[in-house]
Amino acid sequence: MRYFMDITYRGTHFSGWQTQPNAITIQEEIEKGLQFLLKKKTPITGSGRTDAGVHAIQQVAHFDADSINTSQLAHKLNALLVKDIAINKITTAQTEAHARFSAASRKYHYRLHQTKDPFKEGESYYFTPELNIEEINRACEIIKNWQNFECFSKVHTEVNHFNCDIYEAKWVQVKSNHLFIIKANRFLRGMVRAITGTLIDVGRGKTTLAGFREILESNDRKRAGRAVPAKGLYLQEVNYPEEIYLD
Repeated sequence: MRYFMDITYRGTHFSGWQTQPNAITIQEEIEKGLQFLLKKKTPITGSGRTDAGVHAIQQVAHFDADSINTSQLAHKLNALLVKDIAINKITTAQTEAHARFSAASRKYHYRLHQTKDPFKEGESYYFTPELNIEEINRACEIIKNWQNFECFSKVHTEVNHFNCDIYEAKWVQVKSNHLFIIKANRFLRGMVRAITGTLIDVGRGKTTLAGFREILESNDRKRAGRAVPAKGLYLQEVNYPEEIYLD
């Protein structure tokens, strides 16, 4: 049977989601827990790969196993896993449902704070220069009406195309805290951090709206702004059609 797993993690001490040699990753930690509890190797497939230091409020992964008590398995996994990983729930799904390819949309948040706060270290980007939020949101409107985001993709990425459908893009400020919200059907590698860095350039007046549009038209990563640090990035939610779930 196929199961979907809803996961939250703090990515600070991990080398990203995906299993890799000589590194501690979220995928590897969960797979080790499943193997111990189910008594056989049980690979999991995530909705996407988050980089080192990136967090997730909701990551989703699927795995195959014999009939299990999903609530008991989630409870036992949480007892085994390190404190930075939590299994929120495990749900029975259609056999053909896929954590990556069945996803209808994904949403990311990027957190930035402008007042020094030791409790936000590792969880938000401390950035002091003043930002023009209205101008940033004008650039967000351009993003929502764009499709090819090659200029924000990591180079040498193996993808068939660079098109993404952007459903939501906005920058919100609450006192000294900032939040960039972006939702799309898919994201390219490094895309959200590169967009955020370029929007910061717009907010600081280093890049005009016309210049921002030129960056998009260029399809050239070198023209865009620098990628912001991983610590402020959160995979916020992953959405699926209701019919894939059996529970």
